[in-house]
Amino acid sequence: MKKHAVLIILISLLVFSPDAFAAEKKKNSADTFRLLHLFGDVFEQVRAKYVESPSDQELIEAAITGMLTSLDPHSSYLSAKNFREMQVQTRGEFGGLGIEVTMDNGLVKVVSPIDDTPAHKAGIEPGDLISHLDGKPIVGMTLSQAVEKMRGKVGSDIILTVRRAGKEPFDVTITRAVIKIRSVRSRLEDKIGYIRITTFNEQADKGVKKALNKFKKEIGDKLQGIVLDLRNNPGGLLDQSVSVSDIFLDKGEIVSTRSRKEGDTQRFNARKGDLAKGLPMVVLINGGSASASEIVAGALQDHRRAIVLGTKSFGKGSVQTIFPLSGHGAMRLTTARYYTPSGRSIQAVGIEPDIKVELAKIEAVTTGSNRRESDLRGALDNTDKNQNDGNKKDTDKNSSKDKSTTNDNKAKAKKPVEDYQLSRALDLLRGLDLLAKRDRPQIN
Repeated sequence: MKKHAVLIILISLLVFSPDAFAAEKKKNSADTFRLLHLFGDVFEQVRAKYVESPSDQELIEAAITGMLTSLDPHSSYLSAKNFREMQVQTRGEFGGLGIEVTMDNGLVKVVSPIDDTPAHKAGIEPGDLISHLDGKPIVGMTLSQAVEKMRGKVGSDIILTVRRAGKEPFDVTITRAVIKIRSVRSRLEDKIGYIRITTFNEQADKGVKKALNKFKKEIGDKLQGIVLDLRNNPGGLLDQSVSVSDIFLDKGEIVSTRSRKEGDTQRFNARKGDLAKGLPMVVLINGGSASASEIVAGALQDHRRAIVLGTKSFGKGSVQTIFPLSGHGAMRLTTARYYTPSGRSIQAVGIEPDIKVELAKIEAVTTGSNRRESDLRGALDNTDKNQNDGNKKDTDKNSSKDKSTTNDNKAKAKKPVEDYQLSRALDLLRGLDLLAKRDRPQIN
């Protein structure tokens, strides 16, 4: 009876859900019923004969998890607990270590550590692979399960076993903390405004506007340009990437999203009013710049509003939608690809900078991986047939070596290491300002 009850529930979800399968109109219903019957048989055999006695909830949730994670690296099932935690995270505060992660061949891969968090202070770097948590292997866990184990009581410790290319696996002990994300940081570099966005949470656009107002208040019309630093920014909310782009654009499309149905295409356009008043801009990106970061970089690049400088971005050009499941958490499902204003899809390709700038040799370290979105198992293909060759090939095998480190020379131990990419961006903006002054009419 229980087996038949499970089948009835699954078939009801498949046939009668108005949102999920109405357009199919019971197409291939015979094959579908046969496959659901197969699932019911396996479910019943496991319940009856497995060496231990798993709960029905565990089995069903595991089946859902397997179904979603088999689609692509970014679709997943969120338990009720994880769903609540995700909602807290997007608001800008959560408990944990402070790393953005994904799954890569059974291990947890660090996309980016968040600035000023325990993971960042412990030296975790983009591209690091985490193989063990407190000595227990991650292989066999889902991403959600691994993340849940990394979270815990504030003040408690966890030991991560890290794999990094060129080094033997090593352990890092990190103390959990309440992660309060200050997503935007800013300062003046002489007469150039520097804005760094670490993640696109709900406060990102407000932080950028606040930074611009601060620059105006401090030096007014003397501001020569703006550096927007999106390096190691793993992304976040789509609407925030649109809002941040809109701050610097006066008109035109920012991004479009295209799903399986042509009628579901969405286009997001800029509203009139460039809050930076057309000042020259440089956007910094690297291999840790993903998703929402790539939307902003791509929009400002296509509109020729900013010069993109650094190294090629991560290449995550897909959109995930959260679907709450009544009383049972939610599912994160990849529902669309996004395209830059010129029609480029950067899925598994990335944004190529206008000016490629690696870090200085004294700063370059092996980050542990040259992997990007295109290397993740099950990553979506890029279906854009019009991609130019420059965006299809990464000819620099060392392009992911973007993480700076301190100089080991004791004589220079107290001297901070220069941020080479930022220095080149500042030089560029100062040069543009100098050229603009030379072009102005001279009074004799």
